[in-house]
Amino acid sequence: MPGDTRSYHHGNLRAALVEAGLRLARQGGEAALGLREVTRSVGVTPNAAYRHFADRRSLVLAVAAEAHERLARAMLERMNADPRSADPAEQALRHLRGVGLGYIAFALSEPGWFSLAILTQEVPGDEDPSAVGEHVPPPFQLLLDALDETVAAGVLTPERRDHAEWACWSAVHGFADLATRGPLRHQDRATIDALATHTVETIIDGIRHAPAAT
Repeated sequence: MPGDTRSYHHGNLRAALVEAGLRLARQGGEAALGLREVTRSVGVTPNAAYRHFADRRSLVLAVAAEAHERLARAMLERMNADPRSADPAEQALRHLRGVGLGYIAFALSEPGWFSLAILTQEVPGDEDPSAVGEHVPPPFQLLLDALDETVAAGVLTPERRDHAEWACWSAVHGFADLATRGPLRHQDRATIDALATHTVETIIDGIRHAPAAT
């Protein structure tokens, strides 16, 4: 409430607003992130938000950045869920599977955060779509790293590695969209999980055996 006497110091308000945005977005996605709604849930006036965010878009991007981090952590947990293999090739494949299955599982478990992260997600521009830098979203970076690991382990040749991230991302994101908003959304979770595994295994098999990109 605007009359709340609680105080924030040294950026605590910014963090509180982002956390409030996450709580709202968890149920309603980006549409729930109105400045008035976010500030009301923290107990400050909308004007207070402008000390930390230039406009609503800036707030949405900050909340989306945290959603990206949570998506990446979920993917990393899935990548490391199985005991480590002594075989570098098998370990690389486990990591790549974990990237895809973790991405889909997060979309199913946290659709509000997932839709927000994807809506505002940006990757490097057309000049160098595989470039790694500070603007690469953490989930996409995990995919790039996992694919590079398969090359180092001898699973993929450098030629088949070229642009493989787009095939992988298209497959898992397309499946996540079908499962959260499309015709698969009414299926039970066991069926969805089985289909997700099939999708991930199929795309991995595809990039391993498809002709090299030209």
